[in-house]
Amino acid sequence: MVELKTDTSIDAMYEAGQVVARALTAAREAAAVGVSLLELDEVAHGVLREAGATSPFLGYRPSFAPTPFPAVLCVSVNDAIVHGIPGRYRLRDGDLVSIDFGAELGGWVGDSALSFVVGTPREADLRLIGTAERALAAGIEAAVVGNRIGDIAHAIGTVCRGAGYGIPDGFGGHGIGRRMHEDPGVPNEGRPGRGMRLRHGMVLAIEPMVIAGGTDGFHAAPDGWTLKTDDGSRAAHAEHTVAITESGPRILTAR
Repeated sequence: MVELKTDTSIDAMYEAGQVVARALTAAREAAAVGVSLLELDEVAHGVLREAGATSPFLGYRPSFAPTPFPAVLCVSVNDAIVHGIPGRYRLRDGDLVSIDFGAELGGWVGDSALSFVVGTPREADLRLIGTAERALAAGIEAAVVGNRIGDIAHAIGTVCRGAGYGIPDGFGGHGIGRRMHEDPGVPNEGRPGRGMRLRHGMVLAIEPMVIAGGTDGFHAAPDGWTLKTDDGSRAAHAEHTVAITESGPRILTAR
């Protein structure tokens, strides 16, 4: 069932979304050659504590996971697509890093992600990240009252496939509100004009993921959480929490 949020609730979700935005900005600024992934997690955790917010990631255990997620920040490096567990790995020059973060404040949740390169970037990595960001922008542009979920999916998929990149099958965006994952699902590829019609008060986490090698295959790492590309190529991830309103899409996690 899809819960339509009131304008007051959307304002409250914006406050949660801004905690997310600050944490992602702080983690990105802290990321440098020699910094460990655990240190990035602690930076993000500090933003949560300062805001009086909690993490919907920490302790989260969906049906596929062998253990609860042990951190507040997902950090996925190079061929990791999403759900990377922060560990002792220290960032190296040229690493492609995707960070995904959520915050719960006042009973409402925000969720967002971004990708970047540490140190000296490869041109191919910048193109990959730029495509993920363009796909996100296209998905958001399609998130208007009267459109359908398929219009968002089609907009995202058109950008990703047009650039020659793969899209991990079965993973995409989702509704969000009192819980991190709510109905409806938001695929990253689909047919326009299909699926649920978008209405004022729907709030969606829109999140394209792209695989540089052009194939869609992925597998879970031994930790049971991190999803990695089958072909070993790099991946990028971009995400915002977006409210559907009569005046157009409102990005609640805007940085």
